[in-house]
Amino acid sequence: MTTIGVLVHKRKTLGEGPGELRRALADAGCPDPLWCGVEKSRQAPKQVRRLLDSGVERLLVWGGDGTVRRCIDTIVVEDAKLEVAILPAGTANLLALALGIPQNVREAVDIALHGLPRPIDIGVINGAAFAVMAGTGFDALMIRDADDAKDRLGQLSYVRAGVKNVGRAQAKVKVRVDGQKWFEGPAACVLVGNVGRILGGVDVFPDARCDDGVLDVGVLSAQRRTDWLRFGVRAVLGRIESSPLVQITPATKVTIRLDRKMAWEVDGGAKQPAKTFKVSVLPGRVPILVPAS
Repeated sequence: MTTIGVLVHKRKTLGEGPGELRRALADAGCPDPLWCGVEKSRQAPKQVRRLLDSGVERLLVWGGDGTVRRCIDTIVVEDAKLEVAILPAGTANLLALALGIPQNVREAVDIALHGLPRPIDIGVINGAAFAVMAGTGFDALMIRDADDAKDRLGQLSYVRAGVKNVGRAQAKVKVRVDGQKWFEGPAACVLVGNVGRILGGVDVFPDARCDDGVLDVGVLSAQRRTDWLRFGVRAVLGRIESSPLVQITPATKVTIRLDRKMAWEVDGGAKQPAKTFKVSVLPGRVPILVPAS
């Protein structure tokens, strides 16, 4: 029988909370799994290592994209072979959404225990693993400024932070894709995605798949407020890829160089500013439990 471990972010909510999770696991025949809790996602790696040392073969993660990312990063760093199941209790839950995992405790537990393991690609940027998306510029500034209000305002915190940062994210950018020069010029945002959808249900990478062995790279060159308006209209209409302000390409290796230090993010977590970013992909690195049908 598979040895189950559970990591719970205590400040994230889903259904009736961790108590419902314990009841759902017990009702499904898993009454006493190895269990640990964290107050912040940065505490997750230590607990994941403890669970690995205890022989866990499948890790159930109660939290959002940031918590899941910390767990996946630890699995990659430790070179562990471990299945991951997501119990989507975060603000965005973009990875769970992309994989068809519902925001329902008992349904998510059923998938965690009886779903199919689907190996997904993992991106690595400047040594940090990500499963959803990483980037610099507008996206990262929005995430940085939303963090303080996220627990209080939820997704509205991103809207407020986005309005604040329109026009603040300009930099001169050089992007090399698989060893070849691909983009050079002013840009407001550079994203590297493993899935296509961001907050608000906007598909920034319409052709993205998290198991195709490549990442998608996108550059947004909006500068004036009219540019942002044009971009926003196309985003709402689901036609981002047709915008003259957007360039998108698949890649396995990416180098991004800026003319000044800028904030950056991985799976919704803000990082300290940097000027150079090196990105690669680990194909099919981590199996995630997904619905069987």
